[in-house]
Amino acid sequence: MNYTLIFFAILIVVTSVGALFQDKAVDLNRGKKVYDTYCATCHGKQGKGDGPGAAALKPKPRDFTDKNYMEKLKDDYLFKIISDGGASVGKSPLMPAWKTSIKKEDINNVIAYIRTFAQKK
Repeated sequence: MNYTLIFFAILIVVTSVGALFQDKAVDLNRGKKVYDTYCATCHGKQGKGDGPGAAALKPKPRDFTDKNYMEKLKDDYLFKIISDGGASVGKSPLMPAWKTSIKKEDINNVIAYIRTFAQKK
């Protein structure tokens, strides 16, 4: 009887942990597609902040290839910037809020994708 109870307790824990990781799964291909659609105009195709729309912007868009800078940023912070815009975290109001255009899942995909720019150096 005790072994059965222990078995089911372990099964529940293992299943719950698996579900946690499943929720965190990201799709880099989808992240790239969304990034190319909404972000690359200002941040550039390679994430260097040099997209065609960046020329007239002050301050310039963030360079995602700066590994030291990007390592300091938590995903929640990046999510807030993308979702609610730069002004929501004291950054440039020129960074628009995308929460009505990009689904939460896709914002997470974009965050995972932009992190790859800092890894390419």
